Amino acid sequence: MGLKRRRATRNPSWRLDRVTRPQHPAAQHHAAQPSAGPPAAAPAPALTIDALGRKCPIPIIMLAERIREVPVGQVIAVLADDPATQSDVPAWCMLKSQEFVMATDLPGQGWTYLVRRSY
Repeated sequence: MGLKRRRATRNPSWRLDRVTRPQHPAAQHHAAQPSAGPPAAAPAPALTIDALGRKCPIPIIMLAERIREVPVGQVIAVLADDPATQSDVPAWCMLKSQEFVMATDLPGQGWTYLVRRSY
């Protein structure tokens, strides 16, 4: 009374050919990439959050509280000078399914992070 075991068949379309490590969005800004023309212009922000002088997690909390103030598809600029924001802002965007657009250096010290509201 043996039950025949069916051998599981594998769908070849599910096979992974190569696994790559995703590059952190903030690191993409600093990576040297050949360009075919002038750099793309940064989108104009609908809202600017000034978190200069504030330590993490305050800039992230400010972004989370105020992102609902702009319509979906609009961009928010976050000004921050805490080095932790270099990883925290892109990580928050990934966690919350918002689009991290870019990071640029501020004159002097700090960064501007552009975040597009996705939903």
